[in-house]
Amino acid sequence: MKYVVLICLFALFGFNLSGQSKVSFDEGSVSYITSQSVYVKFKSTKNISVGDTLFIYQNGKSVAALLVGSLSSISCVCKPISLMEFKVNDMMVAFHKKQPIIDAIIVEKTIAQKPVDKVIKVDMDSSSSIINTKKQKIAGRLSIASYSNFSNTDGGNSQRMRYTFSMNVKNIADSKFSTETYISFVHRDDNWDEIKEDLFNGLKVYNLAIAYEPSEKLKIWLGRRINSIISNIGAIDGIQSEYKFNQFTVGAFVGSRPDYINYSYNFDLFQFGSYLGHNYSGKNGNTQSTIAFVEQKNNWNTDRRFAYFQHYNSLVKNLSFFGSAELELYQNINGVESTNLKFTNLYLMLRYKISKQLSLSLSYRSQVNMIYYETYKSFVDQLINDENVIGYRLQVNYRPIKYMSVGARVGYRSSKNDPRPSKNAYGYISYSRVPFINVSATLSVTLMETSYLSGKLYGIAISRDIIPGKLYGGFNYHYVDYTFVNYESTLVQNIGNVNLTWRMMKKLSLTMTYEGIFEVENTYNRIYVNLIKRL
Repeated sequence: MKYVVLICLFALFGFNLSGQSKVSFDEGSVSYITSQSVYVKFKSTKNISVGDTLFIYQNGKSVAALLVGSLSSISCVCKPISLMEFKVNDMMVAFHKKQPIIDAIIVEKTIAQKPVDKVIKVDMDSSSSIINTKKQKIAGRLSIASYSNFSNTDGGNSQRMRYTFSMNVKNIADSKFSTETYISFVHRDDNWDEIKEDLFNGLKVYNLAIAYEPSEKLKIWLGRRINSIISNIGAIDGIQSEYKFNQFTVGAFVGSRPDYINYSYNFDLFQFGSYLGHNYSGKNGNTQSTIAFVEQKNNWNTDRRFAYFQHYNSLVKNLSFFGSAELELYQNINGVESTNLKFTNLYLMLRYKISKQLSLSLSYRSQVNMIYYETYKSFVDQLINDENVIGYRLQVNYRPIKYMSVGARVGYRSSKNDPRPSKNAYGYISYSRVPFINVSATLSVTLMETSYLSGKLYGIAISRDIIPGKLYGGFNYHYVDYTFVNYESTLVQNIGNVNLTWRMMKKLSLTMTYEGIFEVENTYNRIYVNLIKRL
């Protein structure tokens, strides 16, 4: 209690604390991000312990962001304890537990001496007293890719070009506005007439939106955007909003779907919906749950109405679960509307890390045709009669020694109309640093059986840095042996792939790939060239 009183007195009367010499924090930055962990690099971690919390500054307050799980002399491996998005170079701060809380003011003075953007004093109720104002961040890339195909068959040769532009600007001019962009243009040497008739036969806008963030809790988007929380419904053209409070997130959208023929704008495909999400972080992991309700129309008639459920859970140590399901809430068969409930998609996945070396995962999928009653009303009876597809997959990964990994995967898929179920088995052994030649090598074998063929695929892949940091190369070879059940014939292929990636400059790279498919009578050649400029 006495520390609280002192803090209030110092804040009220503005005592000068510059005579103190202690600095009660260490500053680091995000260096690497995986699906499960965030790596933060410091000059030294001598003042940091496992279980400490790392903070990030947002809107005038220090927000608990990461929990330290393990550390080395200069780096921490952390688990996120919130739903915020992290990026490489994000600044993190570790406060020293044994230092007086009043030292937070010294943190302000120390950081103020560094060449960073504006640093201001904030309320003393926070665990810190600094904030970096919103700073513009730009990430993106421009790529030009060429796909050339030529063979000795009647199909002849073909050339396809793909131009891709993606750019995200966070806090434009240090404001509360941001943009998201992802656009591609594709054309072949024989389809210019189609593109002249309709530009959207070549131009595809996957993401083009502007965001406004009036506060840390509220976000509003305008334009075309895929919402990661409800990504199953695809792109949304219109307005989306999202509000976060405590451990909950509530969102809504109104707009339309992209045209299902050429992916252009089509306001006749009106749609709206809402969702509620919940996030909880525990000692060993976190849990995320989402429920959404969506109404989709075609010419203002109900096309589809459904609910979507999603849940992720890693609260049990070394065990994670993911599940999603879609529940149809509307039917219109031969002009008769009803609200019979029906699950169309169910996916369950369980992953268990038995030890540091051994992990396994099991997944189950049950998929039924999603029916858009207005869009496909001529085919409704056919879609309803199609049976659902059920599939299972089991995967095991094992690391017996350093640099080596071994894995296997088996899958099963069936539907009532298939003459026989589809089965596949895949196994591999990989070594990332082969002695003396310093290459990464992988041997693999795949066995498959479907309703119309049986096949075996054997492969080897090697890759390495040719010139460290400048030139990287790889080679792949596959031997394929297919037997077609209905025709009692076989197909043998030898497939070779050679690829080089040249880092021409810091943000400019060139990738070149050649692939050859060699059969007894036919030969197919593909050349792929991709020039990428990062922004």
